[in-house]
Amino acid sequence: MFILSIVIQSWLLFSMAFFGFSKLSGAKHQVELFDSIQFPQWFRVVTGILQVVACIGLIIGYWYPGVASWTGIGIGIMMLVAVLSHLRVKHPFGKVFPAVLNVVLAVAVLLLFIEDLANPFG
Repeated sequence: MFILSIVIQSWLLFSMAFFGFSKLSGAKHQVELFDSIQFPQWFRVVTGILQVVACIGLIIGYWYPGVASWTGIGIGIMMLVAVLSHLRVKHPFGKVFPAVLNVVLAVAVLLLFIEDLANPFG
């Protein structure tokens, strides 16, 4: 189970880092994405910052699983908003899939470390 948790947490970390830094750098596809879902560009920057903060939480979560579980909750909420935003403007499944996958991975991280939720640094 330990190796599975490391793999899932690491995949989620990579995903959050990739998408977070691409939002913060103003990558063309991210700017166009936020235009297509009708969100202001400042929200792209805020989302990128939240994703980078989530990366920090996932890294700390390697040593403190409770932090990983709380980070899983945060990422899950963020990605649920992303899924709903894509669906609201009727994006094809290919554009929705990364957010759906990240919701599933965030829930997996939460469930793997749920017993540490009450005491994140314990």
